[in-house]
Amino acid sequence: MLTKPIVIKADEDEVLDIELEEDFLKANERMAALNRRTFDRAGAKAIDFMGSIGSGKTSVIERLVEALKGKYKVGVIAGDTTTAIDAERVGRHGVPSLQINTGKECHLDAPLVRKAAKKLLRYGVNLVLIENVGNLICPAEFPLGAHKRAVVVSVTEGEYMIKKKQDIFRAAEVGIINKKDMAGPMGIDPQQLVNDALEANPRMKVVVTSARTGEGIPELVEALEL
Repeated sequence: MLTKPIVIKADEDEVLDIELEEDFLKANERMAALNRRTFDRAGAKAIDFMGSIGSGKTSVIERLVEALKGKYKVGVIAGDTTTAIDAERVGRHGVPSLQINTGKECHLDAPLVRKAAKKLLRYGVNLVLIENVGNLICPAEFPLGAHKRAVVVSVTEGEYMIKKKQDIFRAAEVGIINKKDMAGPMGIDPQQLVNDALEANPRMKVVVTSARTGEGIPELVEALEL
């Protein structure tokens, strides 16, 4: 009887190398660099928010819009596979909001963001908040040209979420542990999630928030250097 799970890892010579995929990733990186230059020329800061469905990305962005729209001209790009729900929610706060629908794709990519950014920057915005498609795997490999990347997880996703999805934390500068108000009912210690995030990426800034109550939002503004 097995007492420990068997972990099977592919050797280097067993990993399927798809040249087309590599070319696509490189093309995305080039477009992301072009996006960054476009944001810089427009004098606009851009932040990419990654996280799974239900982590509270939209709610966090709504809180940031309310906190910052007196200081910045805020615009939002919302990514989803099919709906415009997130863009509509953020748009109610009186800021320009554009929706990108990716169809079956599980992430935004730099070319799509470029199309949206060109339209959004016409409104004279100087802070662009980008909500990526709800996923904790794919977005990590596709930089969009944002000045910072943040990843949102919630206590409702379980105590092992960060340990299982460390790559996306390594791709981000800011970690957000959301739904602190649910930590008690869920039996989750937010500080342990903070520790897990820092283990994955010791250089990142980690903030505990409750988008529902607004707790931690000022600290998040500071961590994002806004």
